[in-house]
Amino acid sequence: MQQLTQKLKTGDLKITETPLPIVSPKQVMVRNFFSLISAGTERSTVKTARKGYIGKAKERPEQVRQVLQTLKSQGLVQTYRAVMKKLDSYSPLGYSCAGEVVDIGPGAIGFSIGDRVACGGLTASHAEYVSVPMNLCVKLEPDADFKSAAYNTVGAIAMQGVRQADLRLGETCAVVGLGLLGQLTSLLLKASGVRVIGIDIDSAMVDLASKHCAELAMRRDETGIEGQIEHFTKGLGCDAVIITAASTSLDPINFAGAICRKRGTVVVVGAVPTGFEREPHFYKKELQVKMSCSYGPGRYDPAYEDKGQDYPPAYVRWTEKRNMQEFQSLLHRKKIDVNYLTTHTFKLEDAPHAYDMMIEKSEPFIGILIAYDTLKADNPNQSKILMVPASDRTPSSVNIAFFGAGSYAQGNLLPNIPKQSSVKLKGVLTTSGSSSRSVAERFGFEFCTSNKNELFADDDINTVFIATRHDSHAKFVIEALKNGKNVFVEKPLCLNENELNDIFEFVGTHVEGSNSVKKKTNQSNATESTETTGKPLLMVGFNRRFSALTEQLKIVFPNGPLAMTYRINAGQIPRDSWIQDPDIGGGRIVGEVCHFVDYLTYLNGSLPETVYATAMKDPKNLDDVVTVSLTYRNGSIGTIAYLSNGDKSLPKERVEIYGFGSVAVIEDFKSIEVYSKGKKTIKKLIAQDKGQKKQVDAFIKSVLEGSAAPISLQEIYSATLTTIKIVASLRTGLKIQFR
Repeated sequence: MQQLTQKLKTGDLKITETPLPIVSPKQVMVRNFFSLISAGTERSTVKTARKGYIGKAKERPEQVRQVLQTLKSQGLVQTYRAVMKKLDSYSPLGYSCAGEVVDIGPGAIGFSIGDRVACGGLTASHAEYVSVPMNLCVKLEPDADFKSAAYNTVGAIAMQGVRQADLRLGETCAVVGLGLLGQLTSLLLKASGVRVIGIDIDSAMVDLASKHCAELAMRRDETGIEGQIEHFTKGLGCDAVIITAASTSLDPINFAGAICRKRGTVVVVGAVPTGFEREPHFYKKELQVKMSCSYGPGRYDPAYEDKGQDYPPAYVRWTEKRNMQEFQSLLHRKKIDVNYLTTHTFKLEDAPHAYDMMIEKSEPFIGILIAYDTLKADNPNQSKILMVPASDRTPSSVNIAFFGAGSYAQGNLLPNIPKQSSVKLKGVLTTSGSSSRSVAERFGFEFCTSNKNELFADDDINTVFIATRHDSHAKFVIEALKNGKNVFVEKPLCLNENELNDIFEFVGTHVEGSNSVKKKTNQSNATESTETTGKPLLMVGFNRRFSALTEQLKIVFPNGPLAMTYRINAGQIPRDSWIQDPDIGGGRIVGEVCHFVDYLTYLNGSLPETVYATAMKDPKNLDDVVTVSLTYRNGSIGTIAYLSNGDKSLPKERVEIYGFGSVAVIEDFKSIEVYSKGKKTIKKLIAQDKGQKKQVDAFIKSVLEGSAAPISLQEIYSATLTTIKIVASLRTGLKIQFR
């Protein structure tokens, strides 16, 4: 399919051929008829992208701080990779469209193939096909006008601002800023029986509002403007002021205070600073200032938007979806008319010219629509885009596919795939067609796709890397192994014991070194498997054991018993992050603590015997301030302190090992200190080394040579099960003994 994209590095806009989007659960796929360019938001985005690096940095100071923090903690190479991943990606544009449903994901209720719909959100982009969450998609009447319906998102934003003003029939509201959002806001106010005053710095916008949606419309610099408003409101002042302007000036907020009546309301919808002057208006009038959040309640709530969980109307009358529905109802019942707002309509292939026009302001514009060729025949191979012609492909021993290619994969896995003729990157799949295309181009994949069967059924592909969200790991691992592929899965292997048992039930007879997994799990030592059966390999991304500093530790302590402590200053992750979601990310223990369980197991050379965990009481119930005590079958003991309540200035990880009269300390995988025979030796690395490169090298070498996987199956099984039992210990308060 074709999609309008932009590269942040250069600001270049182009129509890109990308795979169809994946239709995830609680989503619908829509074939677009029209999409709306949000002139204010998208013009700003494109304008920033066209600036040089210094200009970009000035526009995004918070991102610059994040880059500097990454540079400090992870070094130049990792920072460069993270920055280039962002700059080199194809970034979709747009967030409001209308079209026809062509596919429905599992659990997306209330829709049928062929329904006319309007969509909102970041996935409702300028593309021939979009896949959007069910709560960001509303059904239209059979005779609905697609052009008007494409205003869906901006209409919902305007409606939420009006709801925040909480006005009554006959009251007066001033709208400051009469661009697209201000015009829609004024139309909604007028339809609800509110008297509208429109204010803008542009005479053309003032004239337009005066003609269509405002009883009184004035330029901001008009002489005596405050007096005219006072006269219009019979000396009372405005009951509310809705600011829809975008500005770096404090004038909009202070002006709103000046024209608002006592105990009135100021609603901030547009991007303006809110550092208003307390005197004389806001304090003496006891004004109420409200922020209006996008389309309404539900916005930025993953449970609502991603999982499709609605809020009961009795408690939350107007959600973002119900705002969209009401906006479409007003359009269909002809209570509002947005046709006058459409100044331009561009075909998709001509869409880049629309942005040039907006940046250069070569013509007056308000509402700009993109029209799609709905008579265009469907391409049966839209889910797969070839990047390298078949004639240019060369055979190789290791043919790799990637499932998922987010920040971690692009920063730590893909750059470390060996650059040699015997290793080829074949196909890549991500949830977004534009990101699949970006990754394919950047790293040299032969094709990108949105259909997993294109990877599983490809006989040329013999090795897959799985770097998707955690809830998909188990099913992808099993499906890949069933298709005879070698598997490298980024941690965790799975989320629960049922998934673990499902994997190893299959592994028991189908995977290299698996014939004695259960027997070896019960042995005292975690020895490496030496079987080379020709069966596919399974490896989990426990990279820290491959660090150069870990090699130094193994020289000092070749075996146990050892006393080990691992402290992780993990930092906070918001409660609404997918990582914290038990159904998607599994929580931070399952998702990350597995790293440290594996590391201590590797260091002492023995499998855990008991585990006991305690968590600090936390009103959020996140279980990310945790201590874990482990005992091992060779007599070793280990403590993991996983702490999210510290300060970022402290290095993230510290490992201390005690044994045989020696002590060793690794500090954030940048340095190692060894205390032995009364002497202290220090080794420092130029940059942090957590073993990602050697890990990938070791796995690829095993595939090439047909040798055993770098991490034995019994250690993979043990580390995963131990992590799951940590969660169980927290729930029960009991020490758990492994059988």
